[in-house]
Amino acid sequence: MKAIRIHAHGGTDQLRYEDTDEPQLRSGSDVIVKLHAAAVNREDLALRAGHVCGTNLLPIIVGAEGAGTVLSVGSEVRSLKPGNAVCLYRTQGCGDCDRCAYQQESLCNERRLLGVREPGTYAEYVRVPARNCFPAPPGLSFEAAAAFPLVYLTAWRMLITDAGLRPGESVLIVGAGGGIANAAAHIAGAVGARVFVVSANKEKLSAATKLGAQHAIHATAGEFAKAVRGLTEKRGVDVVVNCVGGPTWAESLATLARGGRLVTCGAVAGAKPKTDLRRVFWNHLTIFATHGGTRQEFLRVLNFFGTSTRKPIIDKVFPLNEARWAHQRMEQGKHFGKIILHISN
Repeated sequence: MKAIRIHAHGGTDQLRYEDTDEPQLRSGSDVIVKLHAAAVNREDLALRAGHVCGTNLLPIIVGAEGAGTVLSVGSEVRSLKPGNAVCLYRTQGCGDCDRCAYQQESLCNERRLLGVREPGTYAEYVRVPARNCFPAPPGLSFEAAAAFPLVYLTAWRMLITDAGLRPGESVLIVGAGGGIANAAAHIAGAVGARVFVVSANKEKLSAATKLGAQHAIHATAGEFAKAVRGLTEKRGVDVVVNCVGGPTWAESLATLARGGRLVTCGAVAGAKPKTDLRRVFWNHLTIFATHGGTRQEFLRVLNFFGTSTRKPIIDKVFPLNEARWAHQRMEQGKHFGKIILHISN
């Protein structure tokens, strides 16, 4: 089969479009999925560059998200049959530890992730456990079904499970245009929250406003806290989504109201920001961090799409053999929404 693999860490030139062995059923509970689309994530870029732990076994097929149709099933599989349209949950736990027993596989010390310790979705076929296949939401294309699993699951975990976002509360999203930012805006809007978005890019702010953000703040780090305080009559916001880090971190804490919550899942602008802990405890702030969600939360995201008219925002679709250009587009920050790889097979 054709796939995108990396044999060494580095730049986009390390993404090789090449022939490799097709996956085979490894147990009676496995399935083989014929992929039609895969999504590009920042973690893919970090993995390629060598910044993700557990990727020392090279070569590896990149990709954490995908959607397609079931090709074959193991002898123990009863819930799926060939031809079923599915999207993929990426995490596989060890199945033996206390975290797996409570279905918190993202906390398992031996967890295996698509595109990290398991062959990923930049390929014509992938092998996954049957329980990691979920019905693709009706009405979504394969490209859209590949665009939501990771980012919407993460945003749901942050806003709904961790922050406990409620109708009428206010949410500030730091950055605009990425998959997590758009997913967070969609979910917050559906809950009935007041959505603020801050970015240094005017075009992305305009697009965010069209998606339903009530307040678009054109600012860089060092500027937006004052604007947020002004728009909220000095109260601040209830929740901040900050997956940027760097110099925006301390300022994000400064925008929170007393009892506010900050949620994060990334640090693309720097992983060691300065934090004044006095602001945290004086104002009773809570900080949540996550790197995925549970299968139950994944089901809730599927229900969200089943009962909502909202769809993932897709920026651009590239053929699989142009994965290098897809990565470059994300690195350059030109995208608004998910970048997708179309897989012809």
